[in-house]
Amino acid sequence: MADDTENSAAEPSAEDDWAAAMAEQAISEQAPEAKAAQIFPAFDETDGKASMMNELDMILDIPVQMAVELGRTKITIKNLLQLAHGSVVELDAMAGEPMGVFVNGTLIAQGEVVVVNDKFGIRLTDIITPSERMRKVGR
Repeated sequence: MADDTENSAAEPSAEDDWAAAMAEQAISEQAPEAKAAQIFPAFDETDGKASMMNELDMILDIPVQMAVELGRTKITIKNLLQLAHGSVVELDAMAGEPMGVFVNGTLIAQGEVVVVNDKFGIRLTDIITPSERMRKVGR
């Protein structure tokens, strides 16, 4: 008899959980669009307060990889394996030629090397416009 009492006591709580889940589903089925709109506002909606800068704030803290390229060269694997401490590798860039500034692998500017507080830096001399970047992609 003790087992019947325990089972009957456990069943109502399971039924209550089931009833609560069904009630929650019924509520969500009544107005799914309204609930979704509250959680995820549409990007094309403007409420007067949102400006372009506020929308850009979401991406301003995303890190990007920036690299400055001195020059490039192609060598054979044989010559690569022969490199040792003190070896000199000739690059295709000429002395005094502007260096490429890359962000996530895309050329965005050119510049010249400067030294600031005993560290190398680059002074930007030419910014690549988006239209120029698109022309280079098309090649």
